[in-house]
Amino acid sequence: MASDVTRGTQETALDVVNLVVGIALVLTPWMMGYAAETTAAWNAWVVGALIGLVAIGALVSFAEWEEWANLVLGIWAIISPWLLGFAAITAAVWAHVIAGVIVAVLAGLELWFARHRTSAA
Repeated sequence: MASDVTRGTQETALDVVNLVVGIALVLTPWMMGYAAETTAAWNAWVVGALIGLVAIGALVSFAEWEEWANLVLGIWAIISPWLLGFAAITAAVWAHVIAGVIVAVLAGLELWFARHRTSAA
């Protein structure tokens, strides 16, 4: 029983971290000085907001699709500088890649926890 409580706390902590990363990605165009770069800034705003909204949804009521969505958003954040053509903007690339790696890894961990919990039950 104690491991279920711990696992729930770990999953909640991962969702909170994803929320913080989403908010941080939304703020990076202003904090890192690339708000005038339309494509990079809009991508950060939209992807960051979506990551945050999915994390809030997962905090309210966990559903596996939310973690799959954040996994896809994390991967998109990693590859978007090259696909959208703003790879020359170093600050934007670093912001997107770091946020994407964190979100994708945490989503993968949450999916692993969900599968592990399901198979153990």
